[in-house]
Amino acid sequence: QVQLVESGGGLVQPGGSLRLSCAASGFIFSSYAMSWYRQAPGKERELVATISNTGGSTNYADSVKGRFTISRDNAKNTVWLQMNSLKPEDTARYYCRAFNYEYHYWGQGTQVTVSS
Repeated sequence: QVQLVESGGGLVQPGGSLRLSCAASGFIFSSYAMSWYRQAPGKERELVATISNTGGSTNYADSVKGRFTISRDNAKNTVWLQMNSLKPEDTARYYCRAFNYEYHYWGQGTQVTVSS
């Protein structure tokens, strides 16, 4: 059974940091690229960051470049999103996604709220 379980969300003040985790099981993690998406109320889901299956390549949305870092450990079947210098506009539900040429899987998400 495929599972992606996100954790690490919460309430943080502007300028603060959070580290999101996504624990994967039920598939060959090292064969899948991983992405973090986010969706704010009333807005479409947007791609935040992607990391290749080996971790050798990463990409970021312009809105988070220089503030967020995606990383993974294939031995732990986990991908992380380190979020620094958080802004109120980063408030959203954050989802991880695993994908390859044939399949893709989504987690249930974790809420991040940036507010003073």
